Amino acid sequence: MTKADLIEAVARATELSKKDAEEIVNTFLESIIESLNRGEGVELRGFGSFRIRSRGKRVGRNPRTGESVDVMAKQVPYFKVGKQLKEMINKG
Repeated sequence: MTKADLIEAVARATELSKKDAEEIVNTFLESIIESLNRGEGVELRGFGSFRIRSRGKRVGRNPRTGESVDVMAKQVPYFKVGKQLKEMINKG
């Protein structure tokens, strides 16, 4: 499913215009991003949670040349699937 598919599904389910549905989806996604940027997690009960993980500085390797490359420390988003979603997926 793409973002456009999601907007279409929201528009159908809510009987809103695609423009209004797009605004809802964009607001939802932007809210998650803003929370993560503030260092806060986002928990959607039954679905999962978004968190930020820190990756330390490390030495990597350029796959073309084999040369060592310093990779700087960074923050990466992480999604952990909720128990209820796992169960729904595994029911078949």
